[in-house]
Amino acid sequence: MQSGRKTNSIQETKIMNQQIQQLIIEIKKAIKGKDEVICKVIMVILASGHILLEDNPGLGKTTLAKSLAKAMCLGEDRIQFTPDTMPSDIVGYSILNKETNKMQFTKGPVFTNLLLADEINRTSSKTQAALLEAMAEGTVTAEGNTYKLPNPFITIATQNPITSGGTQALPDSQLDRFMVKLSMGYPDVQSQMAMILEDHGGNPIDQIVPVMNLEQLVAMRTQVAQTYISQEVAEYISLLVDATRHHDKIECGISPRGTKAFANLAKACAYMNGRNYVIPNDVSAVIYDVFMHRLVLTPSARREKNAAENIVKGIVGQIKPPAVNGARK
Repeated sequence: MQSGRKTNSIQETKIMNQQIQQLIIEIKKAIKGKDEVICKVIMVILASGHILLEDNPGLGKTTLAKSLAKAMCLGEDRIQFTPDTMPSDIVGYSILNKETNKMQFTKGPVFTNLLLADEINRTSSKTQAALLEAMAEGTVTAEGNTYKLPNPFITIATQNPITSGGTQALPDSQLDRFMVKLSMGYPDVQSQMAMILEDHGGNPIDQIVPVMNLEQLVAMRTQVAQTYISQEVAEYISLLVDATRHHDKIECGISPRGTKAFANLAKACAYMNGRNYVIPNDVSAVIYDVFMHRLVLTPSARREKNAAENIVKGIVGQIKPPAVNGARK
């Protein structure tokens, strides 16, 4: 009986995987030459996480977010962060209803499925903090009342490099809410040529056709959450995390929240590869994206070039992966 349920789950995973491939095809109509970033962003969404995109302006971060919203039939809204943006500009505010003579709450742009928080590191820490509860719990509290956000709720935040004028580094508590930090980067020559030749004056997002709805996305997220992790793979994840907490160049290692994000993203990686169980390769495929923005390095390590990447690489080489395929026995 148990075997039959496992077989059905594998079949469902393969069917959903075909839909994900179609989703990738649609998004590639607007985003050229960034297949890996597209796949990782979808992976995070399936793992019920949030995405931080760090890059210079004009590289397609906003286009990617809007393409995802259209292809997945997600309600979307955008906040352009500036130094004078207030928490109420995100969460909402209460005004007096003259008919009832009572205060009435007006919802802010956070009440959507996909929130594009543009240039999040140009505003104050107080305003950034308005997103903490929303990203962690799917709720917001205003004037003593708690309001539930739509399901799913996904934040895609963009930030310019901290060397850009008018920016400030996000606090560690905010960074930990993002499952991954990714970079779009410049397109290669072939992708750039395709963008030029296919530009006929229209918006490339208009070419995208919706390939799933909210119910299907929620169903996929449920399947990802139920993806099996064996005891051996769980131990491998735990050892990798623990190594960050005892490294001489790391002041603060991966938190329990980060550990959970690590495991969930490995599940999503397995799911996107047509499996209902996690293998060690799924873990190693996502470790850099989960770890690097969470590590708080020592002052001396911060002065080293590519320090976080080299540290994670050393940890991966130090911890031997288990010799198992990860499937149920």
